[in-house]
Parts: sequence; C-alpha cells; structure tokens
Amino acid sequence: MSSTDSVTTPTKPVHIDTRDELDALVSEHDRVLLDIYTSGCAICQSIEPVLGTVAKVSDVVVAMLNPKTDMSVADEYTIRSVPTLLLFEDGEQTGRLDDGFQGAQAIIDFVENPEQ
Repeated sequence: MSSTDSVTTPTKPVHIDTRDELDALVSEHDRVLLDIYTSGCAICQSIEPVLGTVAKVSDVVVAMLNPKTDMSVADEYTIRSVPTLLLFEDGEQTGRLDDGFQGAQAIIDFVENPEQ
C-alpha cells in the first residue's frame, strides 16, 4: 500500500508553519508541492488561487509555508525569492520552480515533469 492509499489527498492547499509539519506531510504523501510565500507579496497572492486549481486537478498535495514562521526552511532550501515552489516525491526534493508567477498548466506540467 502506498502512502497515498492510506491518506486522502487534500483538494485545496494546506497551510503549514514549521519544518516538522513539512516533514510530516512529506512522509505521509507520495508527492507534495510546497509553495514558499510571504505576506504582502503580490505575486504570491495571485498564485494562491492557481495552486488551489492544481490541488483540485492533480494527485499532488499542495502545501503553503511562510518562512517567517520557521526560517530553517528558507535556509535549508536556499530560498532567495518568492514564490518558490518545491516538489517532493517519495520524501526527496525532486524539483524547484522559482520563476515568479506561473499559470495552472505550467505548474501541472512542472509537477508531472519537474526536470524540464
């Protein structure tokens, strides 16, 4: 049984605050897309509804974390700009997208093919 068989994939973004919450989410689900954002960032605000669409139409768990609640995440993943999207598969980071605003199809393509 894969971990997604035993845990339901949320159909909307999940807000998390700490590295421990991220670790738990990554260990519970096969694939997690983490959005690193900050309050007051217009691009971050505009990408949030797009991430909601991604969560509804894909099997990836979408999580959102503001690094001010746990700076160790920003340090560990060398976050230099927001929004930054990190893709985790089977507990390992497999992709990174930090090119500013992305539409739903671009993010779905990234989730399906993180190395392109």
